[in-house]
Amino acid sequence: MRTVFLLWHARPLDGDETEDKLVGVYSSADEANAAKMRKLQFEGFRDHPDGFLVSEYEVDRDAWSEGFAAR
Repeated sequence: MRTVFLLWHARPLDGDETEDKLVGVYSSADEANAAKMRKLQFEGFRDHPDGFLVSEYEVDRDAWSEGFAAR
């Protein structure tokens, strides 16, 4: 199993909504966290420093394999 690490950033909008951004895809959690530190110097990211999330993701595997329900 090969994995990568996704760096996400979300900032709150009105109500329960958020604006989510995929910042980058990295070969290790350390690389993703280093990217987070670099991004904190920029407008938007520094205004919402708690909006970062690093998630591990398995490559070569289908997601949403059972579809999704439309709202």
